[in-house]
Amino acid sequence: MPTVSIVNAKSHLSELIAKSTYNRERFIITRRNKPVAALVSLEDLQILEQHEEIQGLAAIAGKWQGFDEVADALTDLEELRVRGGSGRDVSF
Repeated sequence: MPTVSIVNAKSHLSELIAKSTYNRERFIITRRNKPVAALVSLEDLQILEQHEEIQGLAAIAGKWQGFDEVADALTDLEELRVRGGSGRDVSF
């Protein structure tokens, strides 16, 4: 993933946003050569947020007594997403 200094990011923000939006490029923003932030597309942000939400649900479901199947099902869903949805047939 390319790195961009804060100074460079400020002066090329429109270009970086366009690359992120249309090419789905990701950028690490640095200050004094240390990573401090990232620029990602909205699609990538939504994927990250969904991933966090699923992990949160799995952690909660795994703690409920008698709900092992729910935690297993959520884990299976996460694995399917990682593999791009290929795997078992879930059609009705």
